[in-house]
Amino acid sequence: MDEFSSAFSVPVAQLGATTLTLGQLLSGGAILVVILLVLLVLGLWRSAQARALAAAEAAERAREFETRMSEIMRSQAEMQGRMGTIAEVFGSRQAELTRVLGDRLDGLSSRLGQSLTEQTKSTHENLAKLQERLAVIDTAQSNIQSLAGQVVQLQQILSNKQTRGAFGQSRMEAIIADGLPHGAYEFQATLSNGNRPDCLIRMPNGAPDLVIDAKFPLESWNAMRDAGQAGHPEAAKSAAQAFRRDVEVHIRAIAEKYFIQGETQDTAFLFVPSESIFAEIHENFENLVQRAHRSRIVIVSPSLLMLSIQVIQAVLKDVRMREQAHLIQGEVVRLMEDVGRLDDRVRKLHSHFSQASRDIDLILTSTEKVTKRGAKIEALELSTDEEASEKSRGAASAPANGRLRLHVVEDPD
Repeated sequence: MDEFSSAFSVPVAQLGATTLTLGQLLSGGAILVVILLVLLVLGLWRSAQARALAAAEAAERAREFETRMSEIMRSQAEMQGRMGTIAEVFGSRQAELTRVLGDRLDGLSSRLGQSLTEQTKSTHENLAKLQERLAVIDTAQSNIQSLAGQVVQLQQILSNKQTRGAFGQSRMEAIIADGLPHGAYEFQATLSNGNRPDCLIRMPNGAPDLVIDAKFPLESWNAMRDAGQAGHPEAAKSAAQAFRRDVEVHIRAIAEKYFIQGETQDTAFLFVPSESIFAEIHENFENLVQRAHRSRIVIVSPSLLMLSIQVIQAVLKDVRMREQAHLIQGEVVRLMEDVGRLDDRVRKLHSHFSQASRDIDLILTSTEKVTKRGAKIEALELSTDEEASEKSRGAASAPANGRLRLHVVEDPD
């Protein structure tokens, strides 16, 4: 025992200033074990309580889970019903949409086909019109080619002085021949002085003839135009001076050759065969125009010559009408005599008709009287002088011829 007690009293640990023996350690260990046991029991109780609480929470969670699952199943069932309804609505809408799309596609196809047909028809018509226009263009092109050939021929004609003069002469003759009657003019006539103007217009009432000259100096005009187109101002200026000089010489020649007192008019026409040349002269050569006016020579273009011819034609027509005035007056006198005789005959016929109308009225009156008398005769009443009681006396006093008397009332008419 002493050994055990001494053994329990042996120091085994030093905590600061305190020395711990084995016995103290063993007694403290027992207490520690008790404490540990108590703590273990408390831990087991707490763990059991925690497990119970966890089991309760798990059960509660299971119940919540089942509730949520039932709600989810119910929602799923509702969702499936809604999905079925949506599927049915979607199917019906899809069928309707398919039908509408089919109708629209059919209408679109028909309109597209109709539009294609109309477009094809319009294209054919346009192609036909285009072919017609191409044919017209071909015809116009052929006409242009022929016109170009004629222009070349005209250029060849105008390049020669004699042929150019013949061209102006022919154009002047065509205008005069179209506007005046035959016999009112004469081409290349010979005057008393031996000169031969291009044309003489026979004026009415014994008036002197009108002279028309068609020999316009186109050579100097063409030279001036060519110099201007070539861009040579000096050459153009000299050509213009030459043209002015040639025109002045020609105006003086007309005044000297064709003005004869009592035979020709104191005014003559200088014919220019082109409107453009006529306009150029009046625009850039005013002094030539004034010189011609002072010489009593009128420069005329084709249009002015045509207008002058129309005026002369009107004058000739008025003269012919004045010449025929006495014939017209005689015819009017005879016409008035015929009208007078017609008036007398109409008056006689009217009197005959009036007499016949009166006779017809008298005849109608007589026929009415005859009709009335016939009606009265038809309604006559036959009677004796006495009644049946006086037959014997009536027989004795009756006329010998046995006739009955008629009681007739005369018509005062």
